[in-house]
Amino acid sequence: MNPIATTDRVLLVDDQAIVGEAVRRMIASQGACEYRSVQDPLQALAVALEFKPTVILQDIEMPGMNGLDLVVKYRECAATRDVPVIMLTGKEDPTVKADAFARGASDYLVKLPHPVELIARIRHHSRGYRMQIERNAAFAALEQSEAHMKTELNRAAAYVQSLLDQPMTHTAEGTVNADWRFVPCESLGGDVFGYHWIDEDHLAAFVLDVSGHGVGPALMGVSAMNLIRAGSLEREQVINPSRMLQALNSAFPMARHDGMYFTIWYGVYNRITRELSWAGGGHPPAFHMREGNLTRLESTSYMTGITEEYEAPTERMTLAAGDRLYLYSDGVFELHLKGGGIWGLENLEALLTTRPAEGILDAVVAVTRQVVLEGRGEADPGEGQPVAWDDDFSMIELRFN
Repeated sequence: MNPIATTDRVLLVDDQAIVGEAVRRMIASQGACEYRSVQDPLQALAVALEFKPTVILQDIEMPGMNGLDLVVKYRECAATRDVPVIMLTGKEDPTVKADAFARGASDYLVKLPHPVELIARIRHHSRGYRMQIERNAAFAALEQSEAHMKTELNRAAAYVQSLLDQPMTHTAEGTVNADWRFVPCESLGGDVFGYHWIDEDHLAAFVLDVSGHGVGPALMGVSAMNLIRAGSLEREQVINPSRMLQALNSAFPMARHDGMYFTIWYGVYNRITRELSWAGGGHPPAFHMREGNLTRLESTSYMTGITEEYEAPTERMTLAAGDRLYLYSDGVFELHLKGGGIWGLENLEALLTTRPAEGILDAVVAVTRQVVLEGRGEADPGEGQPVAWDDDFSMIELRFN
């Protein structure tokens, strides 16, 4: 209703001037308190809006408007809805008392009460009201801060997504098709991924996931992605997965990055020899798919940035035309189930091997969306309506011609 009052502010609504004077003297005898009275009940709401009381003392029987009806008007007005109203009446009547509370009264006194009791009740209700205003102001500030933070996170998520590589579509032998899906979580994780031709014969593909959520991990992820892409590293570092992970480990030590580290899977495809070489630093395995059979291409080391000395052996395999490769983050499969537990890698594998290859990325998004909603016990908000995973959802599909 107001700026927060620093003192008790009492408004008396009573048609008898003698009562108004008596209450004024009672209040004055008990210490500092702002006081105002109004005899015409039809003017009470307007005076309350101007005076901004922390307590209203309200008579019941008055000409022009019944005090109980006036309580209803206070409660209907947003500015006075929560102001405590103490009913003052000349008689003790349980039925009237019950009606007063039903209409929104906060307390009930037979006038005139002892000054000590009246002041005690005024201070009790006034203190509670001021505390409520303070809580409401704190909640409003928090909501505003959270709204601002959400806006900034959405902007950061949009920025990260704008940096991701465009899908690639080719049909010639030896070429690669690439597509991806990315759904940032509500608090924005540290996922980034991409693919690019190092030269005309070598394609690099990677996915990395920075620890934690928020703008900091997202910025670190973008920095690592830029280093992978920029061409500032030596060719031997870029084309050799082991050397690439060592370079990243040196560039992003935890001690210099607020305790953050990241997992990564990095592979290089030679379109001439059809050899895929890869190394992984604590990241979930990539999936190699051939004729419906799935193979895990496991990480070969632990997370980057944790230790100065770092080794990540390179593994190799030969790809055939029609093979597919899936890179993804743990946000795709670490989904909480309603009864406890995690949806898990096995369910992701089963989904990839049993669904048609065409549209598989959209199928994974749709199925995991339902898992997320069921795990939270929430109804589907409808097609096209956003649903935030607990962590960033990142998934790449590479198809080799």
